[in-house]
Amino acid sequence: MKPTLHLKLSQQLKLTPQLQQSIRLLQLSTLEINQEIERIVQENPLLELSEDWNAHVPDCPPVNSATDDLTGHESPSTEMAGTDDKIPPEERSENDLEWYQESSSPYGALDDDEYGMTQIPAKPASLREYLNTQASCLNHISDRQKRIIGLLIDSLDDDGYLLQSLDELLEMLPFELNISLNDLENALKILQNLDPPGIGARNLQECLVLQLQLMPDDTAYRDQALKVVQEHLKVLASHDFNQIKRLVGCKDEALRAIQKLITKLNPKPGAEFSFQSERYVVPDVTVTKNNGIWVANLNTDALPKLRINQLYANILKEARYNSPSTLANQLNEAKWLIKNIHQRSTTILNVANAIVARQQQFFEHGEVAMRPMILREIAEVLNLHESTVSRVTTQKFMLTPRGIFELKYFFCSHVATDSGGACSATAIRALIKQLIHEENSKKPLSDNKIADILEQQGIVIARRTIAKYRESLQIPAASLRKSF
Repeated sequence: MKPTLHLKLSQQLKLTPQLQQSIRLLQLSTLEINQEIERIVQENPLLELSEDWNAHVPDCPPVNSATDDLTGHESPSTEMAGTDDKIPPEERSENDLEWYQESSSPYGALDDDEYGMTQIPAKPASLREYLNTQASCLNHISDRQKRIIGLLIDSLDDDGYLLQSLDELLEMLPFELNISLNDLENALKILQNLDPPGIGARNLQECLVLQLQLMPDDTAYRDQALKVVQEHLKVLASHDFNQIKRLVGCKDEALRAIQKLITKLNPKPGAEFSFQSERYVVPDVTVTKNNGIWVANLNTDALPKLRINQLYANILKEARYNSPSTLANQLNEAKWLIKNIHQRSTTILNVANAIVARQQQFFEHGEVAMRPMILREIAEVLNLHESTVSRVTTQKFMLTPRGIFELKYFFCSHVATDSGGACSATAIRALIKQLIHEENSKKPLSDNKIADILEQQGIVIARRTIAKYRESLQIPAASLRKSF
């Protein structure tokens, strides 16, 4: 066959750069889109932030801005502060003195070097720093022993446990250090006597034993608690109290005191030094009640207010035919960005209002009144694709009188009821949590018993489903919830 040319007309769906930007902005969280806008504003001179908008930086202290002082007034910039400090107060104008007095500290006069300085809180000491400080203060041991203790401290995990055996540590150490297994054992004994009690343990049992041994000898039921932890810890964990009474040889009152003493111990002595920075969530929408109906409103402070730079826009307008193509393209990009951000906010608000309209009972009565809902239901109401609703509800948050929830939280599966209706999985979890909270701790409810109670309320649910929901709530089984 000879090669030939054919003309063919066809239609194709292509994503324009503007549509791609709209989709990308829609799936970004509030923090991510603020970072994206800041980057674009720095690159595009046609865009600028409105002066009446104060950026909400999640990791900043709760003040108006990064330069606000404790009075709430705007502190002077570094350049202005340096200039005014050189002018004597008697030579300043009346306005200058008024501004200076309003910006001064409410705690009295400050030195020139201290004026305008932000007090930064001291960083808490880490577990390793805390232990090394104690080891360095021990005068009855040699410097070599302190260095060996430092090696053990560096081997601890965040909870304060020494998970590696001393034999493994010894193999990892260079032969030139001339450290023996006996040196490591002696250093470990010293480490285990440091604060907090239980540090340097190799398992939970040893951690509890160390804490009990460091208690005063006259502590009531200390010896019996040591025997339980050293010999019968698994029996105690299974809540087999009758067997423990036979093994230890004690009565009910003594067993209660022993259990109380053991439960007061700290299973993770190093966890208190694991400081994590708070994670702040900026809600995209807020929910309020108007005329008896819950409605959603946009959080206008969540996003910056963008506008076109009029200086550059006027230059382009005056030189319409001779304007550089780069500035013209940046002007179009700025207009598209403003339009896409507005469209993103509108879409989020529409989806949030559709969710609130279907979850009115949740805002009135809580989780037990949550109705089942899927993405398709909201997509059909708003004439959107399910993928669009999924993007809108991911990492977007709603501030309600009951707390802050991700929009995705309101979508859940359902379980059929005897009446032919449906009950949401969130509501069933809330009912399970409520039943367990109100149960008799001496006779906790089994999963079968909870299923029977829910069946009496018209909710047919299998025992294994009850167990799955209970585990998702991090609630132990009935045998482990039993108290003596």
